[in-house]
Amino acid sequence: MSTEKIILFLHRINKSAQSFRDAIELFASCFCCEYIDFMVIKTRDKLIEVARQLFANKGLENTTMNDIATASKKGRRTIYTYFRNKREIFNAVIESETEQLLDKLRAIARKPISAEEKLHEYVVCRFLAMKEIVSRNGSLRAGFFRDIRKVDRARKMISQKEIAILRSILSEGVATGIFEIHNVDHCAIIITHAIHGLDVPYIRDNLAEQGINKYVVRTIISNMILNGIKKR
Repeated sequence: MSTEKIILFLHRINKSAQSFRDAIELFASCFCCEYIDFMVIKTRDKLIEVARQLFANKGLENTTMNDIATASKKGRRTIYTYFRNKREIFNAVIESETEQLLDKLRAIARKPISAEEKLHEYVVCRFLAMKEIVSRNGSLRAGFFRDIRKVDRARKMISQKEIAILRSILSEGVATGIFEIHNVDHCAIIITHAIHGLDVPYIRDNLAEQGINKYVVRTIISNMILNGIKKR
């Protein structure tokens, strides 16, 4: 083999090796970025869950940033990397909790059942899931209901998403000839806010003293909505 061919052969090997190294570096870079993103999300989720438990056990006002740092085994500097103050953590807790509710409602909207059945399940699930969320947050519940601003803030964080889910169910019902609704958007908004208005009395069971239990509340609301929009 001539010297020229040997040099050409070595050049090709070196070029292939460089391409291989570049590929490895690109893979490592992408992997590291994804890993870092994963760890950021994991740390943030852990802080939110730790804060939720502390808020539930001690109450929002009695929980400090130091408490969250100690319970999560993270430094205060780490916490402030993710949240500017306790209010932001509280909002993140509410958002995380309500996202679980929204997931359940979305699952109902995707079911292979009629729009009428979806709407009935939606109403029942909405009441039950919200009660479950509030009930499992212990002493946070009392402070939550004392401050109407917290209630309104929590509602605003999910109301638009609830309206969107409900709109899809109502639109399906109209398209299949089950519902007769002149303005689906307005109907979805009104139903959503009507349900929100019953959140506190339903969770507190305030209507029980008038002989109306939770099952009756869910049934009456569901029937009122369905009877009002079903095509005759």
